[in-house]
Amino acid sequence: MSLDMNSFDAALKQHYTEDRVLDMTYRDNPFFALIPKYESFGGKNLPIPLIYGNPQGRSKTFSNAQTQGGTTNTLVTDFILTRVKDYSIATIDNETLEASKGNANAFMEAATTEIDGAINSLTRSLAIGMYRDSSAQLGQVSAEPSVAATTVITMKSAGDITNVEVNQVMNIWSAKSGGTQRSTDGTDVSWTVTAVDRSAGTFTLDDAYDSSGTIAADDYIFVEGDRGLGISGLEDWCPEAAPSATLFFGVNRSVDTQRLGGVRYDGSADPIEEALIEGASRAAREGAKIDHAFLSYSKYAELEKALGSKAQYVDLKMTAEVGFRGILVNGPRGPIKVIPDQNCPDNVCFMLQLSTWKFYSLGKAVRVIDTDGLGMLRQAAADGVEVRYGFYGNVGCRGPGFNCRVKLS
Repeated sequence: MSLDMNSFDAALKQHYTEDRVLDMTYRDNPFFALIPKYESFGGKNLPIPLIYGNPQGRSKTFSNAQTQGGTTNTLVTDFILTRVKDYSIATIDNETLEASKGNANAFMEAATTEIDGAINSLTRSLAIGMYRDSSAQLGQVSAEPSVAATTVITMKSAGDITNVEVNQVMNIWSAKSGGTQRSTDGTDVSWTVTAVDRSAGTFTLDDAYDSSGTIAADDYIFVEGDRGLGISGLEDWCPEAAPSATLFFGVNRSVDTQRLGGVRYDGSADPIEEALIEGASRAAREGAKIDHAFLSYSKYAELEKALGSKAQYVDLKMTAEVGFRGILVNGPRGPIKVIPDQNCPDNVCFMLQLSTWKFYSLGKAVRVIDTDGLGMLRQAAADGVEVRYGFYGNVGCRGPGFNCRVKLS
Protein backbone atom coordinates (compact mmCIF):
# COMPACT_ATOMS: atom_id res chain seq x y z
CA MET A 1 0.00 0.00 0.00
CA SER A 2 1.30 3.49 -0.82
CA LEU A 3 2.40 5.63 2.08
CA ASP A 4 -0.14 8.29 3.03
CA MET A 5 -0.73 10.56 6.05
CA ASN A 6 -2.89 8.01 7.88
CA SER A 7 -0.62 5.01 7.35
CA PHE A 8 2.50 6.94 8.33
CA ASP A 9 0.79 8.37 11.42
CA ALA A 10 0.03 4.79 12.49
CA ALA A 11 3.64 3.79 11.80
CA LEU A 12 4.88 6.66 13.97
CA LYS A 13 2.73 5.54 16.88
CA GLN A 14 4.08 2.00 16.61
CA HIS A 15 7.68 3.18 16.34
CA TYR A 16 7.64 5.78 19.13
CA THR A 17 6.35 3.58 21.91
CA GLU A 18 6.50 4.77 25.52
CA ASP A 19 9.59 2.65 26.19
CA ARG A 20 11.47 4.07 23.22
CA VAL A 21 10.76 7.68 24.18
CA LEU A 22 11.68 6.89 27.80
CA ASP A 23 15.05 5.48 26.68
CA MET A 24 15.71 8.49 24.46
CA THR A 25 14.83 11.02 27.14
CA TYR A 26 16.54 9.38 30.11
CA ARG A 27 19.78 8.42 28.40
CA ASP A 28 22.64 10.64 29.66
CA ASN A 29 20.28 12.66 31.90
CA PRO A 30 20.60 11.03 35.34
CA PHE A 31 18.70 13.53 37.49
CA PHE A 32 15.84 13.63 34.99
CA ALA A 33 15.84 9.83 34.94
CA LEU A 34 16.00 9.32 38.71
CA ILE A 35 13.66 12.03 39.99
CA PRO A 36 10.26 10.54 40.91
CA LYS A 37 7.49 11.41 38.43
CA TYR A 38 3.87 12.49 38.96
CA GLU A 39 2.10 12.59 35.60
CA SER A 40 -1.42 13.69 36.64
CA PHE A 41 -0.75 17.38 37.27
CA GLY A 42 -4.15 18.66 36.14
CA GLY A 43 -6.10 21.70 37.29
CA LYS A 44 -4.85 25.27 37.59
CA ASN A 45 -2.11 24.53 40.15
CA LEU A 46 -0.91 21.92 42.65
CA PRO A 47 -0.37 22.68 46.37
CA ILE A 48 2.69 21.04 47.98
CA PRO A 49 2.08 21.27 51.75
CA LEU A 50 4.98 21.47 54.19
CA ILE A 51 5.25 21.55 57.99
CA TYR A 52 8.23 23.72 58.92
CA GLY A 53 7.69 24.34 62.64
CA ASN A 54 6.09 22.78 65.71
CA PRO A 55 3.83 24.52 68.24
CA GLN A 56 5.91 26.13 71.01
CA GLY A 57 3.63 25.55 74.00
CA ARG A 58 6.49 24.02 75.97
CA SER A 59 8.24 25.23 79.07
CA LYS A 60 9.52 23.81 82.33
CA THR A 61 7.16 26.28 83.96
CA PHE A 62 3.52 25.31 83.50
CA SER A 63 2.16 28.86 83.20
CA ASN A 64 4.66 29.69 80.48
CA ALA A 65 3.79 26.50 78.59
CA GLN A 66 0.10 27.29 78.89
CA THR A 67 0.54 30.86 77.68
CA GLN A 68 2.65 29.85 74.70
CA GLY A 69 0.34 26.93 73.93
CA GLY A 70 -2.49 29.38 73.47
CA THR A 71 -0.62 31.63 71.07
CA THR A 72 1.45 29.27 68.89
CA ASN A 73 0.59 26.42 66.57
CA THR A 74 2.10 24.09 63.99
CA LEU A 75 3.63 26.12 61.16
CA VAL A 76 2.26 24.87 57.85
CA THR A 77 2.61 26.35 54.39
CA ASP A 78 2.22 25.12 50.86
CA PHE A 79 4.03 25.84 47.64
CA ILE A 80 1.37 26.48 44.98
CA LEU A 81 3.12 24.84 42.03
CA THR A 82 2.24 25.94 38.51
CA ARG A 83 3.14 24.40 35.17
CA VAL A 84 5.43 25.78 32.48
CA LYS A 85 5.51 24.77 28.83
CA ASP A 86 8.21 23.82 26.35
CA TYR A 87 7.96 22.67 22.74
CA SER A 88 10.07 21.07 20.03
CA ILE A 89 8.82 20.58 16.47
CA ALA A 90 10.17 18.26 13.77
CA THR A 91 9.36 19.25 10.19
CA ILE A 92 9.60 17.09 7.07
CA ASP A 93 9.17 18.61 3.62
CA ASN A 94 6.44 17.27 1.34
CA GLU A 95 8.83 16.39 -1.49
CA THR A 96 10.46 13.81 0.79
CA LEU A 97 7.02 12.53 1.71
CA GLU A 98 5.96 12.21 -1.95
CA ALA A 99 9.26 10.65 -3.02
CA SER A 100 8.91 7.96 -0.36
CA LYS A 101 5.50 6.67 -1.38
CA GLY A 102 5.59 2.91 -1.60
CA ASN A 103 8.78 2.77 0.46
CA ALA A 104 7.71 3.30 4.06
CA ASN A 105 11.05 2.13 5.46
CA ALA A 106 12.95 4.83 3.55
CA PHE A 107 10.63 7.50 4.83
CA MET A 108 10.69 6.20 8.39
CA GLU A 109 14.48 6.44 8.34
CA ALA A 110 14.37 10.06 7.17
CA ALA A 111 11.55 10.99 9.52
CA THR A 112 13.05 9.43 12.62
CA THR A 113 16.23 11.49 12.16
CA GLU A 114 14.17 14.66 12.48
CA ILE A 115 11.84 13.37 15.19
CA ASP A 116 14.63 11.88 17.31
CA GLY A 117 16.43 15.21 17.07
CA ALA A 118 13.32 17.11 18.18
CA ILE A 119 12.89 14.77 21.17
CA ASN A 120 16.56 15.13 22.12
CA SER A 121 16.39 18.93 21.85
CA LEU A 122 13.35 19.10 24.14
CA THR A 123 14.84 16.59 26.57
CA ARG A 124 18.06 18.59 26.89
CA SER A 125 16.07 21.76 27.52
CA LEU A 126 14.17 20.01 30.32
CA ALA A 127 17.24 18.28 31.78
CA ILE A 128 19.26 21.52 31.80
CA GLY A 129 16.35 23.41 33.34
CA MET A 130 16.08 20.90 36.19
CA TYR A 131 19.37 22.22 37.56
CA ARG A 132 18.73 25.92 36.95
CA ASP A 133 16.18 28.59 37.80
CA SER A 134 13.06 29.83 36.06
CA SER A 135 15.00 32.52 34.20
CA ALA A 136 16.00 29.77 31.70
CA GLN A 137 19.51 31.22 31.34
CA LEU A 138 22.05 28.87 29.72
CA GLY A 139 25.19 30.47 31.12
CA GLN A 140 27.08 33.74 31.39
CA VAL A 141 29.47 35.71 29.21
CA SER A 142 33.11 35.70 30.31
CA ALA A 143 34.11 39.04 28.75
CA GLU A 144 33.10 41.52 26.09
CA PRO A 145 33.78 40.05 22.61
CA SER A 146 36.51 41.47 20.40
CA VAL A 147 35.56 43.74 17.49
CA ALA A 148 35.46 41.37 14.52
CA ALA A 149 33.47 40.26 11.44
CA THR A 150 31.72 37.67 13.60
CA THR A 151 30.89 37.72 17.30
CA VAL A 152 32.64 35.07 19.40
CA ILE A 153 31.24 34.56 22.90
CA THR A 154 33.31 32.88 25.61
CA MET A 155 31.32 31.19 28.38
CA LYS A 156 32.18 32.23 31.92
CA SER A 157 31.94 28.58 32.96
CA ALA A 158 33.44 26.44 30.20
CA GLY A 159 31.19 23.50 31.09
CA ASP A 160 28.10 25.51 30.12
CA ILE A 161 29.11 25.19 26.47
CA THR A 162 27.22 21.86 26.45
CA ASN A 163 24.02 23.94 26.59
CA VAL A 164 24.76 25.58 23.23
CA GLU A 165 23.90 24.15 19.79
CA VAL A 166 24.46 25.33 16.22
CA ASN A 167 21.34 27.09 14.82
CA GLN A 168 20.03 28.16 18.21
CA VAL A 169 18.74 31.74 18.14
CA MET A 170 20.20 33.67 21.08
CA ASN A 171 19.55 36.81 23.10
CA ILE A 172 21.88 38.24 25.76
CA TRP A 173 20.73 40.33 28.73
CA SER A 174 22.50 42.13 31.56
CA ALA A 175 20.37 40.34 34.17
CA LYS A 176 18.21 37.26 34.59
CA SER A 177 15.14 39.50 34.83
CA GLY A 178 14.76 43.18 34.11
CA GLY A 179 18.07 44.64 33.02
CA THR A 180 19.09 45.61 29.49
CA GLN A 181 19.06 43.57 26.30
CA ARG A 182 22.50 43.58 24.70
CA SER A 183 23.40 44.23 21.07
CA THR A 184 26.37 43.55 18.82
CA ASP A 185 26.24 46.83 16.91
CA GLY A 186 23.80 49.06 18.77
CA THR A 187 20.88 47.57 16.83
CA ASP A 188 20.96 43.78 16.45
CA VAL A 189 19.80 41.92 19.58
CA SER A 190 19.02 38.47 18.16
CA TRP A 191 21.52 36.13 16.51
CA THR A 192 21.93 32.57 15.25
CA VAL A 193 24.75 30.35 16.51
CA THR A 194 26.91 29.40 13.50
CA ALA A 195 29.72 27.48 15.23
CA VAL A 196 30.62 26.00 18.60
CA ASP A 197 34.15 25.30 19.90
CA ARG A 198 33.44 22.99 22.82
CA SER A 199 37.07 22.55 23.86
CA ALA A 200 37.54 26.34 24.08
CA GLY A 201 34.11 27.00 25.61
CA THR A 202 33.18 29.48 22.86
CA PHE A 203 30.45 29.91 20.26
CA THR A 204 30.12 32.17 17.21
CA LEU A 205 27.13 34.37 16.29
CA ASP A 206 26.15 35.40 12.76
CA ASP A 207 26.82 39.11 13.20
CA ALA A 208 29.80 41.42 13.38
CA TYR A 209 30.75 42.99 16.70
CA ASP A 210 31.69 46.67 16.55
CA SER A 211 32.40 49.55 18.92
CA SER A 212 28.66 50.09 19.46
CA GLY A 213 28.25 46.57 20.88
CA THR A 214 27.10 46.38 24.48
CA ILE A 215 27.78 42.75 25.51
CA ALA A 216 29.68 42.66 28.82
CA ALA A 217 31.18 40.23 31.31
CA ASP A 218 28.65 38.33 33.44
CA ASP A 219 25.75 38.95 31.02
CA TYR A 220 23.23 36.11 30.75
CA ILE A 221 22.63 34.00 27.64
CA PHE A 222 19.15 32.84 26.59
CA VAL A 223 17.53 31.00 23.73
CA GLU A 224 15.14 33.49 22.13
CA GLY A 225 11.65 33.12 23.57
CA ASP A 226 12.80 31.35 26.75
CA ARG A 227 13.71 34.17 29.14
CA GLY A 228 11.67 34.02 32.34
CA LEU A 229 9.69 30.98 31.18
CA GLY A 230 11.86 28.15 32.52
CA ILE A 231 11.01 25.44 35.02
CA SER A 232 11.98 26.03 38.64
CA GLY A 233 14.93 23.68 39.01
CA LEU A 234 17.40 23.04 41.82
CA GLU A 235 18.83 26.57 41.65
CA ASP A 236 15.38 27.93 42.52
CA TRP A 237 14.53 25.44 45.27
CA CYS A 238 18.06 25.48 46.81
CA PRO A 239 19.55 28.82 45.73
CA GLU A 240 23.16 29.86 46.28
CA ALA A 241 22.12 32.72 48.57
CA ALA A 242 19.54 32.44 51.34
CA PRO A 243 16.14 33.30 49.84
CA SER A 244 14.60 36.71 50.46
CA ALA A 245 11.02 37.60 51.35
CA THR A 246 10.09 37.52 47.64
CA LEU A 247 7.30 34.96 47.32
CA PHE A 248 8.26 31.63 45.75
CA PHE A 249 5.15 29.77 44.61
CA GLY A 250 3.32 31.85 47.20
CA VAL A 251 5.72 31.20 50.11
CA ASN A 252 7.88 33.75 51.97
CA ARG A 253 10.96 31.60 52.53
CA SER A 254 12.84 34.21 54.57
CA VAL A 255 11.01 33.11 57.76
CA ASP A 256 13.11 29.91 57.74
CA THR A 257 15.62 30.01 54.92
CA GLN A 258 16.88 26.46 55.41
CA ARG A 259 13.67 24.52 55.94
CA LEU A 260 11.97 26.42 53.13
CA GLY A 261 14.97 27.13 50.89
CA GLY A 262 17.51 24.35 51.37
CA VAL A 263 20.86 24.04 53.16
CA ARG A 264 23.90 25.85 51.74
CA TYR A 265 27.55 25.03 52.29
CA ASP A 266 30.53 26.82 50.74
CA GLY A 267 33.08 24.09 50.13
CA SER A 268 35.07 26.02 47.53
CA ALA A 269 38.14 26.08 49.82
CA ASP A 270 37.89 22.37 50.72
CA PRO A 271 39.16 19.27 48.93
CA ILE A 272 36.16 17.96 47.02
CA GLU A 273 35.59 14.83 49.12
CA GLU A 274 35.65 16.91 52.31
CA ALA A 275 33.22 19.43 50.80
CA LEU A 276 30.71 16.67 50.08
CA ILE A 277 31.02 15.09 53.52
CA GLU A 278 30.64 18.47 55.22
CA GLY A 279 27.62 19.34 53.07
CA ALA A 280 25.97 16.02 53.89
CA SER A 281 26.69 16.59 57.58
CA ARG A 282 25.10 20.05 57.51
CA ALA A 283 22.01 18.56 55.89
CA ALA A 284 21.94 15.64 58.34
CA ARG A 285 21.92 18.15 61.21
CA GLU A 286 18.62 19.41 59.78
CA GLY A 287 17.18 15.89 59.63
CA ALA A 288 18.07 15.03 56.03
CA LYS A 289 19.02 11.59 54.78
CA ILE A 290 21.07 12.51 51.73
CA ASP A 291 21.15 9.54 49.33
CA HIS A 292 22.08 11.05 45.94
CA ALA A 293 24.50 13.77 44.86
CA PHE A 294 24.81 15.22 41.35
CA LEU A 295 27.77 17.14 39.94
CA SER A 296 29.47 17.86 36.61
CA TYR A 297 31.78 15.40 34.86
CA SER A 298 34.83 17.52 35.61
CA LYS A 299 34.05 17.57 39.36
CA TYR A 300 33.26 13.85 39.28
CA ALA A 301 36.69 13.24 37.74
CA GLU A 302 38.24 15.40 40.49
CA LEU A 303 36.48 13.31 43.14
CA GLU A 304 37.52 10.06 41.48
CA LYS A 305 41.16 11.15 41.36
CA ALA A 306 41.06 12.32 44.98
CA LEU A 307 39.70 8.96 46.18
CA GLY A 308 42.03 6.91 44.01
CA SER A 309 41.99 3.23 44.93
CA LYS A 310 39.54 3.95 47.77
CA ALA A 311 36.75 4.76 45.31
CA GLN A 312 33.74 2.44 45.55
CA TYR A 313 31.52 2.33 42.47
CA VAL A 314 27.79 1.77 42.15
CA ASP A 315 25.68 1.05 39.05
CA LEU A 316 22.10 2.31 38.81
CA LYS A 317 19.91 0.63 36.19
CA MET A 318 16.82 2.34 34.79
CA THR A 319 16.12 -0.09 31.95
CA ALA A 320 18.05 -2.80 30.14
CA GLU A 321 19.67 -0.07 28.02
CA VAL A 322 19.77 2.94 30.35
CA GLY A 323 21.91 3.06 33.45
CA PHE A 324 24.40 5.25 35.29
CA ARG A 325 27.64 4.65 37.17
CA GLY A 326 28.51 6.60 40.29
CA ILE A 327 30.81 6.62 43.30
CA LEU A 328 29.66 5.71 46.79
CA VAL A 329 30.58 8.20 49.50
CA ASN A 330 29.91 7.37 53.13
CA GLY A 331 27.65 10.06 54.56
CA PRO A 332 26.60 10.62 58.19
CA ARG A 333 23.26 8.87 57.59
CA GLY A 334 24.26 6.22 55.09
CA PRO A 335 25.96 5.83 51.70
CA ILE A 336 25.52 8.56 49.10
CA LYS A 337 25.47 7.81 45.37
CA VAL A 338 27.50 10.53 43.64
CA ILE A 339 26.54 10.68 39.96
CA PRO A 340 27.96 12.83 37.14
CA ASP A 341 25.48 14.72 34.96
CA GLN A 342 26.36 16.80 31.90
CA ASN A 343 23.54 19.19 32.78
CA CYS A 344 24.85 20.14 36.24
CA PRO A 345 26.71 23.47 36.49
CA ASP A 346 30.43 23.01 37.02
CA ASN A 347 30.91 24.74 40.37
CA VAL A 348 28.19 23.07 42.42
CA CYS A 349 27.10 19.73 43.82
CA PHE A 350 23.44 19.17 44.66
CA MET A 351 23.12 16.70 47.55
CA LEU A 352 19.56 15.43 47.66
CA GLN A 353 17.17 13.32 49.64
CA LEU A 354 15.62 12.16 46.39
CA SER A 355 12.30 11.12 47.93
CA THR A 356 11.48 14.79 48.62
CA TRP A 357 11.50 15.62 44.90
CA LYS A 358 9.09 15.06 42.01
CA PHE A 359 8.70 16.17 38.46
CA TYR A 360 5.02 17.03 38.21
CA SER A 361 3.62 16.96 34.67
CA LEU A 362 0.39 16.86 32.74
CA GLY A 363 0.94 13.54 31.00
CA LYS A 364 4.39 12.19 30.15
CA ALA A 365 7.27 14.56 30.69
CA VAL A 366 8.25 14.48 26.99
CA ARG A 367 5.45 13.43 24.67
CA VAL A 368 3.88 14.00 21.29
CA ILE A 369 1.21 16.71 21.34
CA ASP A 370 -1.68 14.88 19.68
CA THR A 371 -4.85 16.06 21.38
CA ASP A 372 -6.72 15.57 18.09
CA GLY A 373 -5.34 12.04 17.73
CA LEU A 374 -2.94 12.94 14.92
CA GLY A 375 0.77 12.59 15.54
CA MET A 376 1.66 14.20 12.21
CA LEU A 377 0.11 17.44 10.94
CA ARG A 378 0.13 19.24 7.60
CA GLN A 379 1.94 22.58 7.89
CA ALA A 380 -0.33 25.56 7.31
CA ALA A 381 2.27 27.89 5.78
CA ALA A 382 4.84 25.52 4.24
CA ASP A 383 4.98 22.54 1.90
CA GLY A 384 5.54 19.89 4.54
CA VAL A 385 4.36 18.14 7.68
CA GLU A 386 5.30 18.50 11.31
CA VAL A 387 5.38 16.42 14.49
CA ARG A 388 4.99 18.36 17.74
CA TYR A 389 6.58 17.34 21.02
CA GLY A 390 6.25 19.18 24.30
CA PHE A 391 5.63 19.04 28.02
CA TYR A 392 3.57 20.86 30.64
CA GLY A 393 5.06 20.56 34.10
CA ASN A 394 7.47 21.71 36.79
CA VAL A 395 9.86 20.50 39.49
CA GLY A 396 8.49 20.38 43.02
CA CYS A 397 10.00 19.65 46.44
CA ARG A 398 8.11 18.78 49.63
CA GLY A 399 11.15 19.15 51.88
CA PRO A 400 13.68 21.75 50.65
CA GLY A 401 15.47 21.70 54.02
CA PHE A 402 16.41 18.05 53.50
CA ASN A 403 18.65 19.00 50.56
CA CYS A 404 21.98 20.79 50.32
CA ARG A 405 23.67 22.96 47.72
CA VAL A 406 27.46 22.65 48.00
CA LYS A 407 29.58 25.30 46.31
CA LEU A 408 32.73 23.82 44.76
CA SER A 409 35.92 25.49 43.62
